[in-house]
Amino acid sequence: MLEYILIFIALLALLSIVFEEITHINKATTTLFLGCISWLILFMNAAPGHDKLITHQLNENLLEIAVLWLFLMSTMTFVAYLNAKGIIQMAVQRLFPAEISAKALMFLVAIFSLVLSAICDNVTATLVSLTLLESFNLPKKTKLRMAILIVFAVNSGGVALITGDVTTLMIFLDGHVKMSQLFLLLLPSLASVMFLAALLSKGARGKVVTESIPNNYERVDIYIAVIFFGTIVMTMLMNVLYGIPPVLTFLTGLSLMFLIGRIYRNDAEETQILEYIRKIEYDTLLFFLGILLLVGMLKEIGILTLVAQIYANFDPNISSYFAGIGSALLDNVPLTAALLKATPVLNTPQWLALTYAVGVGGSLLVIGSAAGIIAMSKMKEITFMSYMRYIPALLAAYTLGYVLTILLANYFFN
Repeated sequence: MLEYILIFIALLALLSIVFEEITHINKATTTLFLGCISWLILFMNAAPGHDKLITHQLNENLLEIAVLWLFLMSTMTFVAYLNAKGIIQMAVQRLFPAEISAKALMFLVAIFSLVLSAICDNVTATLVSLTLLESFNLPKKTKLRMAILIVFAVNSGGVALITGDVTTLMIFLDGHVKMSQLFLLLLPSLASVMFLAALLSKGARGKVVTESIPNNYERVDIYIAVIFFGTIVMTMLMNVLYGIPPVLTFLTGLSLMFLIGRIYRNDAEETQILEYIRKIEYDTLLFFLGILLLVGMLKEIGILTLVAQIYANFDPNISSYFAGIGSALLDNVPLTAALLKATPVLNTPQWLALTYAVGVGGSLLVIGSAAGIIAMSKMKEITFMSYMRYIPALLAAYTLGYVLTILLANYFFN
């Protein structure tokens, strides 16, 4: 009975996101409230002596959430600062033509997001790509389509590198795939992203221009931009070479940003730098907190274990495809952990197919990935319902990438 009540609460949270435009109740508020309520119910219904076990489980979930919060806070502070100073817009003007057709821009943005997410984390890639998008004077419908394309491209870019996606790293560390084999996933990822760009660019007409901005940045702003991109590179290297968690490297970069600000600015100007932390949209962080509390609750009541058991009962190629779709509702990291714990017997092509599926499948719903949640929190054009209208196109692109992964992997590794 308890499990049904908690599942109902999770569904209620999903409905609160879906009908936010009708209820006008902030989705961050409803998900956080229902996430907290679900854990309160777990404690109130704990068997005698089991409250310490649930406390331990809650602490584990809060630790995961705290790590993500600190990482998001660090990244968003950098992006808020550089965006306010016009550094990102300046980079956009150097990388992209001042005037370009809407259709061509769609493909360029897709490639940019794909490449960026392959070399750095999904959170940073999403924030930078969305900031890039805001630099162009776009109609509302075109901006929505490009934002959806960014979410899919960001999720697709990381699957081929262990530094790009946590689930890819988990499968790699478990010894199921080699780094050289993972590189193969770049081809289906690129093909599916280009296919989606072609679908979403239909009807896009006319030219768009970047809004010209004056070069009013100072030398210290360039230093901070260098620190930001250096932090991205060091995050990747330190994680691969020494296993250092990305959050620690990014917090180090953030502290260096404040030190540089103190050296080059007086007290009043230094305070202004610290103010950029307050410019972070905390709705995004609160939404993450609520979602992750709910996912953690589902994990503790055994829903993810049940998914893993169902996975083992069907052909792996079919199971992996639907596991990817399932990751749009259940966080892909605990889902992947549950599947690995179930120790399915798969060959190399099947492991590669699973890697692609759990990395990209979350794109099918806006709440299915970190990229989607950030996009929905930062762009008013994206809502649960507006995103859902593009599920057929997203599903077609995901299916194409998945089928290509199986075909290429069987050709080269079977």
